[in-house]
Amino acid sequence: MSDRASDFAPEQYRGFLILLARSAWDAALRDWGDPSDIVHQTLLEAHQKRDTFQGETAAEFAAWLRTILSNNLYDVGRAVHRAKRDVRRKQSLDAALAESSARLGCNLSLDDPSPSKLAATAEQLNRLADALERLPVDQREAITCHHLRGMSVEATAVQMNRTRPAVAGLLRRGLKQLGSLLGERSAR
Repeated sequence: MSDRASDFAPEQYRGFLILLARSAWDAALRDWGDPSDIVHQTLLEAHQKRDTFQGETAAEFAAWLRTILSNNLYDVGRAVHRAKRDVRRKQSLDAALAESSARLGCNLSLDDPSPSKLAATAEQLNRLADALERLPVDQREAITCHHLRGMSVEATAVQMNRTRPAVAGLLRRGLKQLGSLLGERSAR
């Protein structure tokens, strides 16, 4: 393990991982549990496998955690679906996590962020994940589909079996409440 690897605490990435897990969560996985369960498992594995981390930057550490999360999501999905291994599903899951990661972790992708910048980014992602959890289920799902998965409003409406105006309303109310929750937490 590099000297730099000891600078990274997997717990700092909890919010980032929860948001990624939520972005990949589908209807079948809801029967298994909650995204926070798979993130807990991922963080536990990261601690156990810490000495296998070969990178030296925050971006490499985030990618390493994302790989562990991807493998865990694939394993749970396979167990839920009881299907034979489908390499295309694994590649699709990896691509979806990479895209969501790019949406969320722009500050994590810096080659060598300062410890204070890394801590601030981790705190922001944790606050966002916590605030997202406090939203009503429909608003959370609309925001997850549209903003984390990058789906259009139309595709989100189809996914949620709602009309486009209904989804637009959920997004508007959800973002307003999310902003209020994040503002409330920063005022404390």
